[in-house]
Amino acid sequence: MSYRRIATVTAVVAASAALVPALAFASDSSQPTPTARGASLSASALTGAFKTFTSSGSKSAYTRKSGAYAATAAAESLSITAEATSAYGFLLTADLTGGTAASASVDWGDSSTSPGTVSSTTEVTADHTYEQLGTYTATVTVTDSLGDTVVNTVTVTTAGSDYTAYGPTRVLDTRYGNGAPKAPVKARSVTQVTFAGNGGIPKDVTAVVLNVTVTEPTAAGDIVVYGDGTARPSTSNVNFVKGQTVPNQVIAPVGADGKVDFYNASTGTTDLIADVAGYFTYTPSSGYSALTPYRLVDTRYGTGEPKRPLAGKSSFAVQIAGNDGGKLPSSGITAVALNVTSTASQGAGFLTAYADGTNTPTASNVNFTAGQTIANSVITPVGSDGKIRIFNGSAKPTAVVVDVVGYYSAASVSAYVPIDPTRIVDTRQSYSPVYGPLPGGAYIYVSLGVANGSVTGFVLNTTVTETTSSGDLIVSPDSNTLAAYQNKTAVWPSHPSASTLNWTKGETVPNLAQASGGANGIVDFWNSSSGSIALVVDMFGLYQND
Repeated sequence: MSYRRIATVTAVVAASAALVPALAFASDSSQPTPTARGASLSASALTGAFKTFTSSGSKSAYTRKSGAYAATAAAESLSITAEATSAYGFLLTADLTGGTAASASVDWGDSSTSPGTVSSTTEVTADHTYEQLGTYTATVTVTDSLGDTVVNTVTVTTAGSDYTAYGPTRVLDTRYGNGAPKAPVKARSVTQVTFAGNGGIPKDVTAVVLNVTVTEPTAAGDIVVYGDGTARPSTSNVNFVKGQTVPNQVIAPVGADGKVDFYNASTGTTDLIADVAGYFTYTPSSGYSALTPYRLVDTRYGTGEPKRPLAGKSSFAVQIAGNDGGKLPSSGITAVALNVTSTASQGAGFLTAYADGTNTPTASNVNFTAGQTIANSVITPVGSDGKIRIFNGSAKPTAVVVDVVGYYSAASVSAYVPIDPTRIVDTRQSYSPVYGPLPGGAYIYVSLGVANGSVTGFVLNTTVTETTSSGDLIVSPDSNTLAAYQNKTAVWPSHPSASTLNWTKGETVPNLAQASGGANGIVDFWNSSSGSIALVVDMFGLYQND
């Protein structure tokens, strides 16, 4: 493979002349085209994703074959640096001391070898893409101009991780003393949960999929979820106002000590609930395949289920395998990525998604109050029959909407690569590349500036606030290229009917979006309401297939 790396992220917004109702002009090529504003993502945001591994020069094995200089030649040494360049790939550089490099070879530790490129008299380079995730020992042999050889090794671990479905299982509930003391979380404090080695989760876990719920907060604020032992990021995962119950899915990195931190960034107390639905490790398991959002179920209109609300304390099955016009495979899906919405609920309660054919877990995915419309991202295991089940934990009926955004399977090769959490859009801030309220019916498009086509999806957290009317946010790939926007030849993109985030006037609501960038690496964020909103978008990771 050639040297590859994520390059930049550019955020741009449609010009004021083009901020018109989305549906009216979605396919009308006669309307003005958007113009671009942008900024670059700092390369430092990727430092946590693509690590560098080094050898010890003192461990070089030197073999002298040149008899003429056998008595006087100094021993040579070899130092190796291996830099991860993608989910599966590395760029290796070997520096020779005490000799002149003539040729080199690399045994990559996966039953494959390749010649090294002698880029100078003392430097050798080589690159490689592993077929599977994991830890490998690469051996470099350099032959000098006298025929002597020096050998050294470097141990590397791929940047990407594969997914394993789990539970869902409740691991934290401060209301009842589950996983933490029985007391609300104090303001500006951290609650820790151990995942590595807990409940069958492997000790080498790299990230966990959580549903984090805030309930009974005494002040507005947000929760930040991050790996223990790392710097707390300036991004947020769950945003809330006083008295609000808000769930959100989080893909959280696990610290080197196997723990995850939950920081209450508000000035008041709040109860916290966390359910784990899966985890990532370097062991080959299930990769990810992103899809354009597709509506599987809408009980308001009889889509996928009869046209009636889901009764209290009851459930229905959703066919996953083979659905979405065959875009979902007929077999082999281990978990599915969804957006699940409760609307027109007649009482407070919750929805739980789980594998069909298994017991209803003590966990929740969407928490709602009477009359509320609220969505949450969900990753749930798929039953052996290719179905999942949605359970209404309320005593009262509610309408349910289920949209699919992707799936996990052994046949999918895109691995998850976490990055240092980075805020890429905040329309409230003047320094943001997109500043000012996003009007109703308008959209923001974000070019994630991918240097190659191997990135298949992005893990983003979207938050709407300062909402002036009720509505929903649609996140979808853009059919335009960045060059088309820059050259003012872009056409108005279409978007699916599937929504990512729903709100009522005055609410602050977050939701995770596992977004496909389509063929061009551009993601659109549509304000599908009649009023303006403020939009915040944070990036936490990406899926890459090489």
